[in-house]
Amino acid sequence: MSVEKYLKPSVINQIKRLDLRAQFVVKGFLHGLHASPFHGFSVEFSEHRKYTAGDDLKDIDWQVYAKTDKYYIKKFESETNITGYLLMDLSQSMGYTYEQELNKFDYAICLAAALAYLMISQQDPVGLVTFNDKVRQSLPPKSRRTQLGNVLSLLSNLEPSGTTDLLNSLTQVSALLRNRSLLMVFSDFLVDEEETLNALYRLKHGGHDVILFHILDEAEVNFPFRGICKMLDPESQEEIQVDAAATKKDYLAKIQAFRDGLELNCRNSGIDYVPLDTSMQFDKALLEYLLSRRARG
Repeated sequence: MSVEKYLKPSVINQIKRLDLRAQFVVKGFLHGLHASPFHGFSVEFSEHRKYTAGDDLKDIDWQVYAKTDKYYIKKFESETNITGYLLMDLSQSMGYTYEQELNKFDYAICLAAALAYLMISQQDPVGLVTFNDKVRQSLPPKSRRTQLGNVLSLLSNLEPSGTTDLLNSLTQVSALLRNRSLLMVFSDFLVDEEETLNALYRLKHGGHDVILFHILDEAEVNFPFRGICKMLDPESQEEIQVDAAATKKDYLAKIQAFRDGLELNCRNSGIDYVPLDTSMQFDKALLEYLLSRRARG
């Protein structure tokens, strides 16, 4: 099986256990890194930095020197570990799919499980917060191996339900946090854009690093519908009837403007923005995590 197949949602959907899904994604991803320009991000060397004049020679990792013929210093735990939180939107709209193997929520769950697996592998503390109109569950961050089981157990029992109140939920999250953290937010962000940005700014102004994983269904991005269609809002239950052919061009322009606007505002605020849809491989999101991790290091 090629590395690319490890990362496809259609393949992941064939694996029922979430722990095996997470391993499958991460191992395929790391295998791909070794054959890519990003091989330096491998877990093996993530806890080292290059030797610079003035460093104590006793801190040189001679095993790494034997492999690379370069001098690396083993970082202290306080230098390397980041505290990460997986912030999961479990509102009803996340349960939507048109014809993909995974709906938005399942896709987010698999991605969050893979990131938890990757963080624990690097001994980074990771916690989990779920929300819809308010915070529903909160699992404090830990780096022990048993934490992975705790995170995956909670993730595997989640079901999308309720309405979204992003501003209230992330305001509650901000109040929970005591130290600077890396906050990974998984949502379709199908709420007022100003509300989304205010919620994210609140987290950023709290001194936290934020990665926004914007997850839409492939149909929400490409609008594959034909004829006269009934469209149902899963949260408000409002139903409208549309002529797909007459609507498509305007819809595609608006959804692209929506994503472009979020990306621009996030970039201007120092927030990482990762647009995803449920047909995409998981490696883009995992690489974004490693890039953020390296920037913090």
